[in-house]
Amino acid sequence: MSIDPRLPPTSPAGERRLWTAYVGACALAWLLYVLAGTEFQRGLWQLWESVYQASLSLWAPMVLGAFVYPWLRHLASRPRSTVTLGAAHAVAALLFGALWQAGESALSWCLYGAMHALATFAQTVLWRALWGVVVYAAIAAGFNGVLQGRRARASSLAAAEAESARARAELAAISGKLNPHFLFNTLNTLIALTRKDPRAAEEALMRFSGMLRYVLDSKRGASDRVALADEIAFVRDYLALESLRLGQRLRVDWQLDPETLDDEIPALSLQPLVENSVLHGIAPSLRGGSIVIGSRRDAQEHGLALHVEDDGPGCDPARLEAGPDDPRRGIGLAALRQRFALDYDGRARFRVRTAPDAGFRVDLWIPQT
Repeated sequence: MSIDPRLPPTSPAGERRLWTAYVGACALAWLLYVLAGTEFQRGLWQLWESVYQASLSLWAPMVLGAFVYPWLRHLASRPRSTVTLGAAHAVAALLFGALWQAGESALSWCLYGAMHALATFAQTVLWRALWGVVVYAAIAAGFNGVLQGRRARASSLAAAEAESARARAELAAISGKLNPHFLFNTLNTLIALTRKDPRAAEEALMRFSGMLRYVLDSKRGASDRVALADEIAFVRDYLALESLRLGQRLRVDWQLDPETLDDEIPALSLQPLVENSVLHGIAPSLRGGSIVIGSRRDAQEHGLALHVEDDGPGCDPARLEAGPDDPRRGIGLAALRQRFALDYDGRARFRVRTAPDAGFRVDLWIPQT
């Protein structure tokens, strides 16, 4: 009956449940003893005799059994070898039987005198020793099952907490990739703009300062949520900066359901998708292209459905599944895919639909409950 030495601390509620169950088990054993020794056809006196015999025989092991639990916790207080544990339980089982016999004999001595107590002792000493081992083993097994169950629950909880901490750490690292990536590309846009139109660059820098404030606010935590309306405002500023560089080549079609603007999404989850479409779908083309940004409420599944789509060259979807080598994937897109795989306990969905010469579309589904 080896017990893992790393037992979790017990709560008062857990201890109350344990001892309530123990008292219930003792009461059930006493009742079965009474029923087994009663012959109802012989009259009521036989029932009272069975009650007397059950109480006289079982009071001692019931009281002694309560001390088995702290004994098992003591054995589990530090690592012990299997041989040591086996020897400890053997001695405890023999001591349990001896104390059972001693308690029963002492009560018999008090009730009926020394001669009766000695005669009863001589008749029952062997059986009490055997039953002491059996009853001790049963009680120890029951308490050991409780302790092992607690250890298993504590281990499962610790594993779940460790997995949650790992996921939070990965999520923070992934989120940390998004912000520098966005800043790097936007700064490149501003540098290019200063060479072409310094006045427009000055106005763009003012807009960029507001975007920086949003980025810095979103760094409060990797799992922080923002209203969709705030993310949309941030994306509008970003697209305004890109329009200064691309002009009429960049066309945006907003298909937003007003009822979704108060829904919450992870900060900087929509902008990398739009940036991906601008950099790989619109900017390389001399005639430019269109970006569609849409949202709708998924009332049936209590979620928010978002999509970002462009009419650019697209790519072979097999290359995206193969890894991050495809330029359309980008750092932001790859990090965002991993981010949604970890966030929302895996309930969020991230889907890419593309084909050569067929544009590029990303669909997000974000739970709102």
